Amino acid sequence: MEEGATHAVAPSYLGWSIFNTLCCCLPLGIPAIIFSCKVTFAANEQGEIALAEDASRTAMALNIASVILGSICITIFVIYKVQEIQELKKQH
Repeated sequence: MEEGATHAVAPSYLGWSIFNTLCCCLPLGIPAIIFSCKVTFAANEQGEIALAEDASRTAMALNIASVILGSICITIFVIYKVQEIQELKKQH
């Protein structure tokens, strides 16, 4: 790239990836963090725009899947616990 030329920076979604790892779905959050770091440290800093955009899209897809899967699991867990509490109330 010529000196002084700018290039588009692909979003890394690192914050979203960390949130999803801690709060939603650990198995999908970890790869999302890895791809987010690829965007930030490997692709954008080295000027490899295509690699940065590809890693960014992958991180976003993993984050979306993590939110959906995590929401489903949390909902199922809450429903299970509510039913368990109702069963305990019936016994007493």
